[in-house]
Amino acid sequence: MDVNNVKSQMRKGMLEYCIMLLLHKEPAYATDIILRLKEAHLIVVEGTLYPLLTRLKNDSLLSYEWIESTQGPPRKYYRLTEQGENFLKELELSWNELNDTVTHLHALRVNPS
Repeated sequence: MDVNNVKSQMRKGMLEYCIMLLLHKEPAYATDIILRLKEAHLIVVEGTLYPLLTRLKNDSLLSYEWIESTQGPPRKYYRLTEQGENFLKELELSWNELNDTVTHLHALRVNPS
């Protein structure tokens, strides 16, 4: 079994949640999203991000607006919709449950009964 493949699948599974967490705080454009994810050590390339943003928009979880830029053409800023905010709350509950489970199982491995 290839550990890098498993790690890649884990990151892909978390990507949607992480993007929505970023957009919960404030609207952002794609380059900002990529930079923030890289700062958090979640490496993402544009070829992965743009299809995901499009899917989230098509699912009515994101909207966008064009904002003029002082450094070139207008930029597309993404933001969570009300439906996206509600979906994020559900994801947070799921993340907390999953995190609790993993933490519990890890404690059993470290401190077997």
